[in-house]
Amino acid sequence: MWDAAQGALEDLLEDEYPTMQLRPQKDRLQVFQTLATFYLRYLKIFRALEEVYDQIVHPQKRRVVHQVLEGVMGRLVELKNEMVELEYSEFHYFDDILQDFKMTPEDLEVPIPRYFVREKMRALKEREKMLAHILAKGGCQEHKTVSFMSVERAVWLLQVSERARQGRLRAHFMKTIRQEEQRRLQGNSSMQDPNQAATCIQKVWRGYRDRRRVNKECLEEMIFLGMIPAQQMTPSPAQLHAQQVESRRHCVQEEHEAEYQKALVNIKESVRSVDGPDIKESLQEQIRQWFLECRDATGKFPDFPSPEDGGSASIFAQKTPEQVAAEFAAKEEEREKMKKSKEEKDKKGNDRKEKKKEKKGKMKGKKGKGDTEEEEKGWKMTPSNFLPTVVEGAKLYKEVWHNRDEKQNFLQHFDAQLVREEKRLEVEEELRVQVDELMRQELKNLKLVVDRDKGKKKKKVKKSSKKVNGMTIESLYEELVMEGFIIRPKNIKLTDYIGEYSYLGTTLRQADIEPMPSLSDVRQLIALYGVLPLGSQCVHERGPLIRALLLTGPAGVGKKMLVHALCTETGANLFDLSPATLAGKYPGKSGLQYLLHMVFKVARQLQPSVIWIGDAEKTFYKKVPKLEKEMEPKRLKKSLPKVLKSIKPEDRVLVVGTTRRPFDADIKPFCKVYKKIILIPRPDYASRFTLWKELLQAGGAQLGPKLDLSSLAKVTDGYTQGHILQAIQTVLNSHRLNQQTKRPLTAVEFIPPLARQDPVYKEEEEAFKAWYSRTPLGKKRARAAKASEEEDHKKGKTKGGKSQKKEKKGKTKKRKKN
Repeated sequence: MWDAAQGALEDLLEDEYPTMQLRPQKDRLQVFQTLATFYLRYLKIFRALEEVYDQIVHPQKRRVVHQVLEGVMGRLVELKNEMVELEYSEFHYFDDILQDFKMTPEDLEVPIPRYFVREKMRALKEREKMLAHILAKGGCQEHKTVSFMSVERAVWLLQVSERARQGRLRAHFMKTIRQEEQRRLQGNSSMQDPNQAATCIQKVWRGYRDRRRVNKECLEEMIFLGMIPAQQMTPSPAQLHAQQVESRRHCVQEEHEAEYQKALVNIKESVRSVDGPDIKESLQEQIRQWFLECRDATGKFPDFPSPEDGGSASIFAQKTPEQVAAEFAAKEEEREKMKKSKEEKDKKGNDRKEKKKEKKGKMKGKKGKGDTEEEEKGWKMTPSNFLPTVVEGAKLYKEVWHNRDEKQNFLQHFDAQLVREEKRLEVEEELRVQVDELMRQELKNLKLVVDRDKGKKKKKVKKSSKKVNGMTIESLYEELVMEGFIIRPKNIKLTDYIGEYSYLGTTLRQADIEPMPSLSDVRQLIALYGVLPLGSQCVHERGPLIRALLLTGPAGVGKKMLVHALCTETGANLFDLSPATLAGKYPGKSGLQYLLHMVFKVARQLQPSVIWIGDAEKTFYKKVPKLEKEMEPKRLKKSLPKVLKSIKPEDRVLVVGTTRRPFDADIKPFCKVYKKIILIPRPDYASRFTLWKELLQAGGAQLGPKLDLSSLAKVTDGYTQGHILQAIQTVLNSHRLNQQTKRPLTAVEFIPPLARQDPVYKEEEEAFKAWYSRTPLGKKRARAAKASEEEDHKKGKTKGGKSQKKEKKGKTKKRKKN
């Protein structure tokens, strides 16, 4: 698998590097096709490498795979960002390209690396214990909400139960009387003929047998056609064995890793003790030889390179003594020039400011020409921060592992020879520092004796030591838990967010109709914008920086569920800064500053972290409602943008806002904070069908022929996932589940609980669309659409003008002939 993935990656890199150097492309459709092709190919490689990294047990191979895997992840995020900037839309559709690659919509799912959580499982368990201990200590242990019943309701339930009991007793009594009457009548009648009795038995039996056979055949046909879901089969012995092998490999990985870590220490010690003296001696001889060569070439002993310049390592870069001396002289000159230029800059600062003002006026006239030149250039691929990492990993695989003979290493333990080579280089570097100090002193003595040159004393730069004053992280963490700002995320995976692929996306786009995104697209965006950057330090540092993410959509579409899934998949801490949680806590400006400082300090120290702001629109209210004035929902409005700016690429902290009424917020400051906005729609027919099937099976329902899921999916148009789940929970109580064998479930039973809920009407959906069109990305898309329409209109006019002229010419010719 690894070999196949690396081969595909090598082919992809060959295709990708020419695009970095090609002439700019002007056709937007062609550009999108190029980006989408690369995206799908990287996605395929990413899936294969993730599987390899999860199952391979060789510790050194795992490090190479990990390096390439992180590079591929980062490149995926980069390509997605390129497509967003090109099309001014967060959602893209690849139907035609999927057909070319013979891929299915399931292959578009972004796989979430399992090592994000598995490699820090111990730390997560310790954190869970600490959280539970703090909650128990403060008496804030999570308690189940108990709903109390009114007296009238209790009396009514007792009456219904008692009347039902009496009715059942009466029915049983009447049944026994009827049976006794029948027995008495049958006893008086004469015995039937044996042949007639046999015929009667045969008729009943054959009818029962044939009905059973026909029903079985009908069921098989319906399952084959996909109109009824197949019954859940128990896993086969082969599947169970495969699962055991996978879990066993994880144990072997840990064992081999522990062996490898021990070997790193032991082999380094042996290299230092055995080869150390020889390395030290050879280094000293090389440096002495360099002293003499420089003395012969230049007439004096050279200056020894400082540790900042690389020490003696910079000497042995395959250069002659004259070249080395010239380099050192050039460096000294550069330093002197830098000092002089700094002094000149301070003097000329005022003059430059005045010149800039004059230039601004001149540049305004030239800008028009520059813009046209840029437009003529077209689109060009931006340089990638991850391709060098991918290329380096691919090169390492080809040089070290591709043709390596491992016949003697069937159990895939670490390679001692490779470890020895690595550690020899490390020991050499450590010894070089010691040798440099000795040789620097030796050179100083030589200069004093031979050249009588006084050694210049260099000023020592004092390293500033930062001390963090204040409370410890543990005490801050405890305070935040006690106040309810750190909460326990629910154990929900991203795959639990059920939704189907939009099969009409490309068709609608081609007809200039903007399709509503599907739930599958939303799931992919959460993986790309949230899970991958939070899970991988490399992707977060070098990829496009996303500080804040907004999830918006009607009530019940699963916004909070996605926040919890984000934390579960990455093992992130969950902070709650919703206006409802903030109400009445840490009052005043100083209190709020202290709280934000505390939250972001803990979030950075215990990264990855997700800071959730529920009802995010309340922070940016246009006008605060009277009922909510006491809560002070706008407390974070001024300080939140400042705190967001302090999030650096190395801080794996993501602010996630959720809102069901974004149109209540002032759009300008709202969009300045949340630059990435994901609009979550109500589910379409395909998603509703899948939701009904999955949620019913999860609730313990038996899906039979009488339960028409297609009709249910059609009827529930406009209802969200929350509405469907509530209806299923209402119907599937324990009493109804026990009756399934005698009385199968029907679609009609789910209609009354659905009728009690209000669906998402078209007006509300249109309001969300209108609001999204006023966001920065929505405005850019509208402008691009308008520009393309104008271009088409101009082309149409020119064609129309030519045809009209031809018609006029034809008419004049006819008149002349007449």
